[in-house]
Amino acid sequence: MTTALITGSTAGIGAAFARRLAADGHDLVLVARDTKRLRDQATELHDRHGIEAEVLTADLATDEGIEAVAARLGDRRNPVDLLINNAGFGNKGRYLEVPMADELTMLKVHVEAVLRLTSAAAEAMRERGRGGIVNVASVAAFVPRGTYGASKAWVVQFTQGAARDLAGSGVRLMALCPGFVRTEFHQRAGMGTDNIPGWMWLDADKLAAAALADLARGRTVSIPDPRYKALMGLVKLTPRGLLGGVTSRTGRKYGPQ
Repeated sequence: MTTALITGSTAGIGAAFARRLAADGHDLVLVARDTKRLRDQATELHDRHGIEAEVLTADLATDEGIEAVAARLGDRRNPVDLLINNAGFGNKGRYLEVPMADELTMLKVHVEAVLRLTSAAAEAMRERGRGGIVNVASVAAFVPRGTYGASKAWVVQFTQGAARDLAGSGVRLMALCPGFVRTEFHQRAGMGTDNIPGWMWLDADKLAAAALADLARGRTVSIPDPRYKALMGLVKLTPRGLLGGVTSRTGRKYGPQ
């Protein structure tokens, strides 16, 4: 039986990964900021699937939180076989409308925490000759659209580079790039979603299952839905100048309200 550590496990994509992995018989290390929600989640998954679910309360916007999770990933006596770097959030507002402190917090969670946790996990996994890491990015990584998209573009580039450097080590790395997913993400950011077309929404449980299948296939980037794969194909063919204008208008239409 293997162990998976999931950051941001109590809601959305993280919770979907937890349900799927528990159903498949994996023990879990559940990481989030809310201890009560973590304990409730751990109890539910244990009772339903008979797996062991460890709770680790940590805020990845702080050095202390990152260090606590990195230490757990580096524990050789209780190894973590799969890391899901899922914790993240969005800020409401365009560039220069968002306070600098909030922008820096986003970079702390989306960039620094991902770097440090991936490194802690990959080092221990390389010693054992096996392991997997999924860094949750977004299709926003492929379009010029603000700090959120820029941070997710970093996740994609970093993950692909690290995967190449660790090729042959037994450690697999993959950047997961979903589109709109029905989670608490937009509500927490204060973003309206009523104007987003129904066809653009993805189911979190199906997303998690598709992502794990892509990881097993050895993919380094996963866009786990035909609709978004088609959209990203069009993005690659669109001139960057035109794309910037389109994504700016789309952001105003489908973004924060």
